[in-house]
Amino acid sequence: MEMSITWVGLDAHKKSISVAMLLPGARVPEEWTIENEAVAIRRLAQRLEKASGEREIRCCYEAGPCGYALQRQLERTGRIVCEVVAPSLIPVKPGDRIKTDRRDARKLAEMNRAGLLTVVQPPTEEEESLRDLCRCRADAKADQMRARHRLAKMLLRRGIVFNGTTRGWTSKHVAWLKTLRFENVFDRVVFDDYLLAISHVDERLRALDLQIEQAAQHPRYREHVAWLRCFRGIDTNTAMSILTELHGVERFQSPRQLMAYLGLVPSEHSSSTAVRRGSITKTGNAHVRRLLIETSWHYRHRPGVGPNLRKRREGQPARVIAIADRAQQRLYRRYQRMLMQGKPPNKAVVATARELAGFLWAALTQHQQPRGSKETAARRHEKDKRAL
Repeated sequence: MEMSITWVGLDAHKKSISVAMLLPGARVPEEWTIENEAVAIRRLAQRLEKASGEREIRCCYEAGPCGYALQRQLERTGRIVCEVVAPSLIPVKPGDRIKTDRRDARKLAEMNRAGLLTVVQPPTEEEESLRDLCRCRADAKADQMRARHRLAKMLLRRGIVFNGTTRGWTSKHVAWLKTLRFENVFDRVVFDDYLLAISHVDERLRALDLQIEQAAQHPRYREHVAWLRCFRGIDTNTAMSILTELHGVERFQSPRQLMAYLGLVPSEHSSSTAVRRGSITKTGNAHVRRLLIETSWHYRHRPGVGPNLRKRREGQPARVIAIADRAQQRLYRRYQRMLMQGKPPNKAVVATARELAGFLWAALTQHQQPRGSKETAARRHEKDKRAL
């Protein structure tokens, strides 16, 4: 079958695309460079179809800042299959010290033909838009923190410190800021500008929160968002961010696959009888990994259901609530046990986040009767419990 496929490697950049085409049975690829423009990409598709005849055409390029636009443009022709591959999983020769765009394109075509590349699951255009909306909200939250820090540090340089409450940016803190007066005119200008920047980013956050709330009511996300909100520390913004970043948790066959995708599993460098495990791999989706670690700090407290969590759980399936309750009990015990063993709190929270990913997978995956005998089903159930 591989002898009837035309393999194409693309090294895509903002302004240009290096192309390497391997026709069936060819050892040396045909190489050329095009501009990264819609017209040039359409001509590239026509050239590939003409060169391959009636054979199948399979293209690939590395995931990066160019996104999935190139893939969608090529696949609109109907005949071309374009895949986006994970750049961190591309095999590298230790002795190869020469890197050019032409070599990269040729390497992609040859390795794709050999089946050595790992394909990235692309989101749809709607999923990508919602993902960017959630990332935009995270960026606005970071801007809010920076703006608040600038104002607080400016006041600290003037010897002005708020001691009314232990937490900053409460209603009392904001009221106190409005009472401040400065004799120097430039101090007033700087203070007013910093305060204006904070109010501006607050308005941005309110508008983005409203958009995310509306997006969460979409039939595709409504049910899963409600399930995730049954967990402690997860509300609408976090739930939508997790769902849009994963764009389909059903593509993970087990909780361990999801944990590995999020980079929450320990790295390992073992040989012979020596087993060496290190820190987490930090591969895959960093956004979801950060959200899970932030959420896991809630599980250092004793299990309980407060008024807000109880309200979020109203009308939700008993299966999901039971999983969320088991998560509270198990993750609290896990965190406390690691602290008693002398582990740092940050390391205990990361271990908690890894197991939280397994509970979220179990909640979002519809329960299905395993195939095979009852004995096989029981064995699989025990294996899933150990994975969680």
